[in-house]
Amino acid sequence: MTVAENLAAIQERIVAACDRSNRNPDEITIIAVTKYVTIERTNEALEAGIDNLGENRTEGFFNKYEAIGNHAKWHFIGTLQSRKVKDIIHEVTAIHSLDRKSIAKEIEKRADDVVDCFVQVNVSGEASKHGLQPEETADFIEQLEAYPKVRIVGLMTMAPHVDDEDELRRVFRQLRALRDDVKRRKLPHAPCEGLSMGMSNDFEIAIEEGATHIRIGTQLVGA
Repeated sequence: MTVAENLAAIQERIVAACDRSNRNPDEITIIAVTKYVTIERTNEALEAGIDNLGENRTEGFFNKYEAIGNHAKWHFIGTLQSRKVKDIIHEVTAIHSLDRKSIAKEIEKRADDVVDCFVQVNVSGEASKHGLQPEETADFIEQLEAYPKVRIVGLMTMAPHVDDEDELRRVFRQLRALRDDVKRRKLPHAPCEGLSMGMSNDFEIAIEEGATHIRIGTQLVGA
């Protein structure tokens, strides 16, 4: 299947999920996760009309960026080491994995402009996943006021890879509730409108529960 064909099928599913949840499909940003595919396949995604690309390792990010550059909006979606911030900070549109003050400090030190960030939350509690504990999240975001170049535009989580729809909904709803709590605080540095949640196996449920950014790899660009 071409990326364009995959995209058309995914867009139909997005529209259906939005219909079920009384939402506007225009609220949903598709991020094509290109970490496992070639530069040629990534270019095919761009030609299909996708302009938001996600990479989760700095090495892969650089390989793609050197070939494609600012023809795409780049989202860094993987665990980010503090020492690597300087390598990507001038090329990314958004970082989806802020979960430590050390990263915020590096952004503050290295960035020329304000950087949009999603705070990563480990809602599922799985030891294999990174992110803040839910109960730590709001206080952590309040403390980021000390870093003017860090703007918190939303929260991010990764749901467990399970078929249990109730469990998936629990995770997504908890992230939405955390987001709503931060929004109510009306923090100038943290408008926190976004929810980066949902991947190839669960993006429709994520949309029904409020996702604004979905990260699609396999079903869109392949493995």
